Amino acid sequence: MGEEREDPQKIKRIAAAAYDYENDPRWADYWSNILIPPHLSSRSDVVDHFKRKFYQRYIDPDLVVEAMSTAGSSQSTKTSSSSSSSSSEQPRQRSTTTSGSATRNSGTSATGRSNAPPTNVRWDRQTIQFSVNAWVFVVAVLAIIPIVPGNLSNRAYRLSFMGTACSSLYSLYTLYGKPRAWNLQGLQVYFQSIIATKDFIYFIYCLTFVTSHLCLKFALIPILCRSLEHVAKFLRRNFTGSSLYRKYLEDPCVWVESNTTTLSILSSHAEIGLGFLLIISLFSWQRNIIQTFMYWQLLKLMYHAPVTAGYHQSVWSKIGRTVNPLIDRYCPFLKSPITAAQRWWLR
Repeated sequence: MGEEREDPQKIKRIAAAAYDYENDPRWADYWSNILIPPHLSSRSDVVDHFKRKFYQRYIDPDLVVEAMSTAGSSQSTKTSSSSSSSSSEQPRQRSTTTSGSATRNSGTSATGRSNAPPTNVRWDRQTIQFSVNAWVFVVAVLAIIPIVPGNLSNRAYRLSFMGTACSSLYSLYTLYGKPRAWNLQGLQVYFQSIIATKDFIYFIYCLTFVTSHLCLKFALIPILCRSLEHVAKFLRRNFTGSSLYRKYLEDPCVWVESNTTTLSILSSHAEIGLGFLLIISLFSWQRNIIQTFMYWQLLKLMYHAPVTAGYHQSVWSKIGRTVNPLIDRYCPFLKSPITAAQRWWLR
């Protein structure tokens, strides 16, 4: 009976291991949103664990994913404990007259240290990203509230982009480091490794709007979605034992983490809509030709980058199915320029 119950799970694990993750755009987006230390992201067992979690979420919900092994952490704990015990034996060998009192004092302090709860928060990469993105989320919400004074709203609007740009730049630095050589070839190799990442795309996105005098609150939608995802994931992983989290924040965080695809689709709609808004703004006194050209180059990158290609290509296909029949019926003279634009877009 036990073997019969295990056989379906064994088959599901084999299917999960054989799944083609590299050709699924959802996997690239899923992996780019996982916040783990760089030394763990290169381990094959960690990657396989998150692949099984991805397969459970998107392909087969009946797959049972076991927790990751903590052998490495337990081994490091044993090593540290053995080293601390060996170091505590040295003063007992040196001093024989005061060994009793020294042992009692050291034992009391060691017990106090081991029993003390870790109340302080380590300022690692995840904590810094959480702090910056929580601040960005609050400032962005402040920027879109209609009752906020215009001066404060405009300042919050620009601070939101600046905070997201700093967060993306810090994430690129922690994951990819600095260029190995500060020459043309070294910079070219470095940018080729980061140009298709989500952090680089958001960094250029923020620079496009923070340096422009045109204030489009609509552009804050992708920023809000990104910061909301980061904040929800950090809270889910680090504050599950808090009664305040369980009472007020658990349900919203669970909804955000289970609807990351919906948030990505919303962001892609907003990003493409901004491109058409910038074209319309060219007929106003606030027009900025350079910004419009740069943003459409960024939209082209989003269309081809693996982390955003699935969502953007889906939106563009919907636009094509809606617009092409109208052009064929009412504006057939636009087919030639649209075909030329498509050739440039797909290059």
